[in-house]
Amino acid sequence: MRILIIPVWTVAILLLGHSPVVTAQEVVLTSGQLEYQSYCASCHGRDGKGKGVMADLLRAVPADLTQLKKKHGGQFPFWRIYGTIDGREEVMAHGSRTMPVWGAHFLTEAGGQPLDEQRVIGRILALVYYLESLQAK
Repeated sequence: MRILIIPVWTVAILLLGHSPVVTAQEVVLTSGQLEYQSYCASCHGRDGKGKGVMADLLRAVPADLTQLKKKHGGQFPFWRIYGTIDGREEVMAHGSRTMPVWGAHFLTEAGGQPLDEQRVIGRILALVYYLESLQAK
């Protein structure tokens, strides 16, 4: 099964066509939500609470992504989450990963050309901003 990836600029064009005023924040969050639903929801749940359809089949319980800010003293750990999703710089001597390395996957999916790194960064940033928007109040 091939998953359709919609570039951020396509989302922006689609949104702009339906609304006279769309903020950059809305475009980024919509893009992040699309990434989340495509790559994260099956384990972490559509609502981010860790109850995805695959959760019971995993060795490690998926994190409740709505509690990240609370678990870090009221501060959303933006770059830590970015690094976890990207995963390419994580030191494997510190233990095995329980989550796929999405940075490498996105780069391969994008064709692996040098300029594609910028697209990978954009996709991960949109996803992290979306996760930040899910935080419990």
